[in-house]
Amino acid sequence: MSLRAKTTELKRRMQEAFKGGGEQALEKQKASGKMTARERILALLDPNTFHEYDLFVKHAGQDFDMDKKYLPGDGVITGTGSINGWPVCIFAQDFTVAGGSLGYMHAKKITKIMDHAMKMKVPLIGINDSGGARIQEGVNSLAGYGEIFYRNTQASGVIPQISVILGPCAGGAVYSPALTDFVFVVDKISKMFITGPEVIKTVLGEEISMEDLGGARVHAEITGNAHFFAESETECFDQIKQLVSFIPWNNDKKAEVFPKKAPKSRQYKLDTIFPTNPMQPYDVRDVIRAIADDSDFFEVQELWAANIVIGFGRLDGQTVGFVANQPMVLAGVLDCDSSDKAARFIRFCDSFNIPLVTLVDLPGYLPGVDQEHAGVIRHGAKVLYAYSEASVPKITVILRKAYGGGYIAMCSSHLRADFVFAWPTAEIAVMGPEGAANIIFRSEIKASDNPEETRKRLIEEYRQKFANPYVAAAYGYVDAVIGPNETRNYLTHSLTLAQGKSTVTPKKKHGVPPF
Repeated sequence: MSLRAKTTELKRRMQEAFKGGGEQALEKQKASGKMTARERILALLDPNTFHEYDLFVKHAGQDFDMDKKYLPGDGVITGTGSINGWPVCIFAQDFTVAGGSLGYMHAKKITKIMDHAMKMKVPLIGINDSGGARIQEGVNSLAGYGEIFYRNTQASGVIPQISVILGPCAGGAVYSPALTDFVFVVDKISKMFITGPEVIKTVLGEEISMEDLGGARVHAEITGNAHFFAESETECFDQIKQLVSFIPWNNDKKAEVFPKKAPKSRQYKLDTIFPTNPMQPYDVRDVIRAIADDSDFFEVQELWAANIVIGFGRLDGQTVGFVANQPMVLAGVLDCDSSDKAARFIRFCDSFNIPLVTLVDLPGYLPGVDQEHAGVIRHGAKVLYAYSEASVPKITVILRKAYGGGYIAMCSSHLRADFVFAWPTAEIAVMGPEGAANIIFRSEIKASDNPEETRKRLIEEYRQKFANPYVAAAYGYVDAVIGPNETRNYLTHSLTLAQGKSTVTPKKKHGVPPF
């Protein structure tokens, strides 16, 4: 056979494989509002950069007439390409082929591209759209999931791992996304749950729809399992491209430095954003935008635990991770969910050489029976652990309230922040003036002819004497008290100084965080 004939045969085989589960299955996929697996990869990657591997892999099933079935690529597409010019490894499960079910060779294709990602030290992106384990292949399917989970764990903190849920993801399949760094979901398309509605109905007698059980909004707003929520697949891919622009390829590198851009000062002015009334809330995201390059802030987990804000921005072109209390929601307190949210983000930034900027304004941890019984002690300790463990440059700015344990937890000097700055509006104390005065001056207030008037006077005296940044500054716990408009200058200067930061930590296998 001539070279031309062999090439023609190759193209024929490729075209056959490209049909996936066939025209009818492909049309059904599109009718449900979903792209095909190959369309998703091509839409996400830079044009003409996708290189596919293992197109001709055959499934390993022999029982239940599986030996008579042709499953192109065994229901998953794998390969390499680039996003914004950055190399990535990628796989996309093909729901049109046996429902994207995971069998032995399907899993082997995924683990092979995962090994490539680790070997080449480039980000890994997994697009999940699968009916779960292929029952016909029995324990081999379970073994496949186990091999994937192991690699997810080994890759953690070495390369960025991104999961995109664009269909069902049930049973053991959900644990791989949970082990990755960022999970993207799309409204009305993404589904994640351990046990589906039918099992719940059978076992517990409860009726619930797939959407209400494990839809995109559930995981973006209630569980916190998803980091980014989109209305469409196209919007989701745009979010991924934006994320990739902020993070490095691997833990040996730093994020790409972009041209420096001043904040949009006309739109975001600290003088107008920040209220003079200490009891008045404000949107801390506007403070971040007033500081960050081009006022560009890419928020992570926007819809979950909104009392803390996390995300990426740039200062003088360098990526930083912002962690900020949000006074507009629960006065910015730390609770179980916000502690988990912050701690995980801090550890990601630390793993991938991204400096941390912390903006503090909180009255402390959220009190109450529900929080105590939910384990706020353990969850709250995660923030302490994450900041203490982090060795990247850590810069803290205390905007207003910093009371009690909250003051310590939000990257205080005691957790080895490299620089701690405070605005003149900062209130650093064991507790708020009202609570402190009621305890310290209880007898005096009780004995007064006008207890309410005496209480107000003593609260103000306490505020003037203790609820300010100067007591902490006098002990060196605050490095400088600065004007709000000086914040960006101090941050960029501190980052420049901290470029060569080196820390010495105790020799150990690993710590035991308060999971």
